[in-house]
Amino acid sequence: MTSVLVVDDQELVRSGFRLILEANGIDVVGEAADGAAAVTAARELRPDVVLMDVRMPRMDGIAATRALLCVPDAASRPRVLILTTFDLDEHVYEAVRAGASGFLLKDVAPEDLVHAVRVVARGDAMLAPALTRRLLERFAAQPQPSGRPAVLRSCSERELDVVKGVARGLSNSELAAELFLSETTVKTYLSRLLAKLDLRDRVQVAVLAYESGLVQPGTSTAG
Repeated sequence: MTSVLVVDDQELVRSGFRLILEANGIDVVGEAADGAAAVTAARELRPDVVLMDVRMPRMDGIAATRALLCVPDAASRPRVLILTTFDLDEHVYEAVRAGASGFLLKDVAPEDLVHAVRVVARGDAMLAPALTRRLLERFAAQPQPSGRPAVLRSCSERELDVVKGVARGLSNSELAAELFLSETTVKTYLSRLLAKLDLRDRVQVAVLAYESGLVQPGTSTAG
């Protein structure tokens, strides 16, 4: 069973998310009202996913996300889903950049909340929704005049095609169709890219693609 820690400074919000998740067979192992309490609880309870509010007292969600995801042991890092009331929020971008697996608006439909938690719990990232893509497009740094960063120079052209597709929000099946590959081959490329670029998931691949200028804001995407 997927386990979740709900972090928000409003008790009603925490209670609402708990009810939705538990009604759908997801185990809410704890709650926290600020980032500092979230870090302590996550290290003790070891949830699969942390639903993390951005704006909280004492320690905000950005600092808490960094604290949870900077540990060297990858197995001990939870997946983080950012909660916000503003879709285009620079603070949310910073949290995603720090390693969060995506973000949700607090008025998310119950079925979308459950789906998002299950997606990130299994190691994927909530990149496809247009909100995340627009967030990256708006706040990612402009391309550097020095050209492609060194970390991308080791990638083959086919690997770069996969990076571009991920940044545009394409699913594995859409990438496979566009690049005339099997889904298994796409997954192999993605695994190789994550290891080569020392990245955690698809969201970090997308952040790198936008910040390096490999993908330009406004690039068309499927769907």
